[in-house]
Amino acid sequence: MTLNIVNQLKKIIPPGVWYFFKKIYYLPRKSYYYIYYNLFHLRYKNLVKQIRKKDKIKVAFFLIHESIWKYEKVYRLMESDERFDPLVVICPYVSYGEEHMHQTMDQAYKSFLSKSYNVIRTFNEVTKEWLDVKKDVKPDIVFFTNPHGGVTMKEYYINSYLDYLTCYVPYAIMVPSTYEGQFNQVFHNVIWKSFYETTIHKRIAKKYAYNKGRNVTVTGYPGCDVFLNKEYKPKDCWKIKDESIKRIIWAPHHFMKEERKTSNFLEYHQIMIDIAKKYSRKIQIAFKPHPIIKPKLYSYPEWGKERTDKYFKEWELLDNGQLEEGDYVDLFLTSDALILDCGSFISEYIFTGKPALFMISNDEVMKGFNEYGEKAINVLYQSRKIEDVHSFIDKVVLEEKDPMKNLRTKFLEEILMPPNNMSASENIYYSILNELQ
Repeated sequence: MTLNIVNQLKKIIPPGVWYFFKKIYYLPRKSYYYIYYNLFHLRYKNLVKQIRKKDKIKVAFFLIHESIWKYEKVYRLMESDERFDPLVVICPYVSYGEEHMHQTMDQAYKSFLSKSYNVIRTFNEVTKEWLDVKKDVKPDIVFFTNPHGGVTMKEYYINSYLDYLTCYVPYAIMVPSTYEGQFNQVFHNVIWKSFYETTIHKRIAKKYAYNKGRNVTVTGYPGCDVFLNKEYKPKDCWKIKDESIKRIIWAPHHFMKEERKTSNFLEYHQIMIDIAKKYSRKIQIAFKPHPIIKPKLYSYPEWGKERTDKYFKEWELLDNGQLEEGDYVDLFLTSDALILDCGSFISEYIFTGKPALFMISNDEVMKGFNEYGEKAINVLYQSRKIEDVHSFIDKVVLEEKDPMKNLRTKFLEEILMPPNNMSASENIYYSILNELQ
């Protein structure tokens, strides 16, 4: 603020107010944002009052990738409540071109249609027009599945819904120490309600989010409710039905051109096929790649579309191998073990009670976990070289020696279980219901 402006303000601002103004002006940036976001949230009180008067509440669930859908039971609870009218809105993933965008949308749309969801695509194949959600759907509440700007069109991002009641469940139980990206974007600060996984995640939000996590409710993780549901009967989705042939999932994370850091895919892509062939009479492997590995490989100089498609096809054709690119609940529940280097599955697989091996590409990876992630990674088996992978398969999977089982069980019971003696989805549903009653 220049001296001239200061002098002008002194002339028009009373002394008492000027003293307060100076205090505000010289506050740290975090304090400014804290005040702003807390004032911003006051507007939601009026929106809640307006929606309370409605007989039917329209709820739109915005989905970009089928594999990160965590609202199954939340949707079904609302579907069975006459006050709610839920709808799944398939949004475009715009990061890797139109072909991949339409392929991803079509896959999700067909899958959700087959599961009897009320679902709509944002792109009309006949008219070639994009859906105007505000005009055509007119939602009262919007659930998001991804907090990151730029992954979808701005018409389906939170900036376009600041005058709506908005909700968010993280697309995975967050383990990385990327605090700004996963806890303190504008998205996290302005959303009406964030339903977080554990008390540790709320503590992180209080520390790093500008709004001090005022919009965070600890509910447990709804994507894992199905793993706790003893009445759920999973479909056997494995190629070989003989259960004496052990079932292993390989779930590699996507990589970056400049820094591969967590991902082992480029080093292990052929090794994992060789392992499947070596143990062909003892194991079968399901290749469960991160959703954006394929489009990244398409643009990677040493791979390209032809080599990538050929590689993915090789998994499909293996006698004891298969490719899995969609939902993974049944895959997890009918498996025997998981080999991974992606943070998304670290916690979710713990719910199954089965052993998992986390592949560590370098020591820097172990520095990249948040407080929760450090605890979670230490109840998994770990590998730093190919011999460790073979040892995990031989001893833990084939010989069924699992000395870390009790550690995983304790972690699940003490940290991951949803509060209030309810499922995470029920916690979310009743949290919203209580606000609107």
